[in-house]
Amino acid sequence: MRKVVVWGENLSSTIGYGRYTKIVKQMVKLPSYQESVVIGLILSDGYLISAKPHENPSLNLKQSFKNSSYVWFVFSILSHYCNRLPYPVVNIRNGKVHNSLVLSTRGLPCFNEYRQIFYRNKVKIIPEDIYNLLTPAALANVIMGDGGARKHGLNLCLDNYNIKDIIRFMNVLIIKFNLKCTLHYHTPTQPRVYIRQQSMATLQNIVKPHMIPSMFYKIGVS
Repeated sequence: MRKVVVWGENLSSTIGYGRYTKIVKQMVKLPSYQESVVIGLILSDGYLISAKPHENPSLNLKQSFKNSSYVWFVFSILSHYCNRLPYPVVNIRNGKVHNSLVLSTRGLPCFNEYRQIFYRNKVKIIPEDIYNLLTPAALANVIMGDGGARKHGLNLCLDNYNIKDIIRFMNVLIIKFNLKCTLHYHTPTQPRVYIRQQSMATLQNIVKPHMIPSMFYKIGVS
């Protein structure tokens, strides 16, 4: 076992580097707060992956180095489900070097439930039950992952979803969280949710307790 200090705080996590038995893996469940974080990650930049369809998926999050504090923040919440620290990767695209930090959990049976809910034919969807699944903590992680600050308001750049999914998500923001939203198009095939300026104070009260300071600018807090 190894004790690791993460995110520059007085926060320590014990990480087990050994293999889990099948029985131990079946015993692992997510508490409600960790579940909300996982849901927010999957809705935004997180993804579930396994080498083979029958294997338990792991949850992965990849962010550029400039957002490394967010990766460590997520790790501080999900470290008990990991067997390694976040690790750097280098990608070269169009001749440019991109440095990223990757968080990867163990492959666990408890993640199968989320794969069944959030994936259809290996493509992410926004499920019909999103009203009950989207908590303030989940929404905060959607914003930290896919929120785009605007001079007046906030864009949620959920570009991988179709128009039906985006409208379903937007309706939850309107009905459940009382946020004034409109539909914008980044491209003809990429609808986005725009949270209007008059709702930003309401949004701040909902999600700020679940965000890290380096991401406050996305909700208009300096």
